[in-house]
Amino acid sequence: MNSLRLYWRYVGVAIRCQMQYRASFVLFTIGHFLSSGIEIISIWALFARFKSLGGWQLPEVAFFYGMINIAFALAEGIGRGFDTFSNLVKSGDFDRLLLRPRGITLQVSAPEVQFLRTGRLVQGLIVIGWAASRLHVAWSAARVGLALFAIVGGACLFCGLFVLQATMSFWSTETLELMNTVTYGGTETGQYPISIYKPWFRKFFTFVVPLACVTYFPALGILGRSDTHLGSPAWFHWIAPSIGVAFLAASFRVWCFGVRHYCSTGS
Repeated sequence: MNSLRLYWRYVGVAIRCQMQYRASFVLFTIGHFLSSGIEIISIWALFARFKSLGGWQLPEVAFFYGMINIAFALAEGIGRGFDTFSNLVKSGDFDRLLLRPRGITLQVSAPEVQFLRTGRLVQGLIVIGWAASRLHVAWSAARVGLALFAIVGGACLFCGLFVLQATMSFWSTETLELMNTVTYGGTETGQYPISIYKPWFRKFFTFVVPLACVTYFPALGILGRSDTHLGSPAWFHWIAPSIGVAFLAASFRVWCFGVRHYCSTGS
């Protein structure tokens, strides 16, 4: 309970800090909303020209877009501390955190909670709301629950990727661009059904980075479509987001291994 109370106090400090210049906060949020909005405009332009993509219509792809962007916005807001962790290692400030009588995970994640990412979150909510209104789906409590479960699983997946990126900083501080291919690049990938990609690409984002488990498979369950490309059973579509949660748990195990084997920078 003490750690949880401290976490929320960190969050309160982060809110006050980021809201100190409210005009800047509002302008940054609007700018983030507009810059990320270019992506959905490009998707609309694509469907305006070709009408469908691999058998998928615009509202269905918009549903993918909304889910992945909401999940990534949550992960980026919560896991920002791990995303920028390499700076702590380079500067030697991580040594200072090790001397404090609190958990390392709490100290790394809590002070860097970001509320400036609400632009992407709001945009994702708008797009997924529009898609849900256009889809011919019999919405039920189970389908809504699966959509929320997929978003939570997606947020856990991206947080896990940020944690792995931070762990790599113990051995190499120049890993940011490598991990960006599966974090920010994964967001771009998840905006479309995984079935439209090449087989080797589908396998990578299913079995190595389980992005399909938090976007494609639950979307099939929500939309009531069968998996003609990967051949997954219908029951798997409803439990697939749990793999995102398991991925985060495994990432923290790797993180603990890295912390135990950390050697001071000597700076």
